[in-house]
Amino acid sequence: MIEVAHLTKAYGQFYAVNDVSFSVARGEVVGFLGPNGAGKSTTLKILAGFLGMTSGQVTVGGHDVVEARDAARLQLGYMPEATPLYVEMRVREYLAYRAELKRVPARERRAKVAQAMEEARVSDVAELLIGKLSKGYRQRVGLADALVARPPILILDEPTAGLDPNQIREVRDLVRALGERHTILLSTHILSEVEATCRRAIVISKGRLVAEGPLDELRKRRRSTRARVVARGTEEAARRALEGLDAQERLTVEVSGAELTLSLRWKKTEEDTARALEEAVARLVGAGLGVREATPEKATLDEVFAALTEDAREPEGDAA
Repeated sequence: MIEVAHLTKAYGQFYAVNDVSFSVARGEVVGFLGPNGAGKSTTLKILAGFLGMTSGQVTVGGHDVVEARDAARLQLGYMPEATPLYVEMRVREYLAYRAELKRVPARERRAKVAQAMEEARVSDVAELLIGKLSKGYRQRVGLADALVARPPILILDEPTAGLDPNQIREVRDLVRALGERHTILLSTHILSEVEATCRRAIVISKGRLVAEGPLDELRKRRRSTRARVVARGTEEAARRALEGLDAQERLTVEVSGAELTLSLRWKKTEEDTARALEEAVARLVGAGLGVREATPEKATLDEVFAALTEDAREPEGDAA
């Protein structure tokens, strides 16, 4: 549904997007990740036809965004980070106007506006002025705008920006529900959003693609430097046995009766952590504690994201 090949957007010597290629298949909900300034919004604006590219090729729904711009734009609904709403219009009135601009046939507009409001959960404020709505409701009106022409593809740029925790949960629920009927590319730097709504992610940093794939595969690229150990004995004995263990960064202990759950973390690589865990078990057993379980923990998506974006390097001559 979305094909991006060698996309580049340069402003003089500064590369906002630099030779990025990826694809999104029909029915996927894909997270588009990157730190602030990574080039996410620039890429999405090019996909949506609102910004030209320096070089490369982009097709949306089988249509080239340069050669068949209008046809490509009819295939998608785009929700920018800051949706430009007409605050003096009522919600229903605004969406009807947007439906007309998006070439929805007159005989279908009323039904499609009603359906978009229902899906975005703004039907209860249909007759209110947009300027009177909360930030959360305005975000949902922006989502209804993206939905009103019933496009097969949705591009959502930071849909939960500026929302409170309750509003964030509501928008996530909406995205999950919409993912059953639409192909979605969701841009965000909030990793919990991706884990809650997506199965695959694309990661960019400094304008370059640094990783893509299913979330489980991305996690495997960086193993955790943490481990969990369950043992029988006293907390004092465990701490004494592990004192000074190979540059150990942190040790936390939970006590439940005679059973201890120890969480250990090292500033080490995966291989060093494995050796340190072996030594930890040996020390505990040697100190007379009964070790029932010793398990390296999986890396979190936050750890993977930090490693990928920290390790990204630009060739000499590119702007940072």
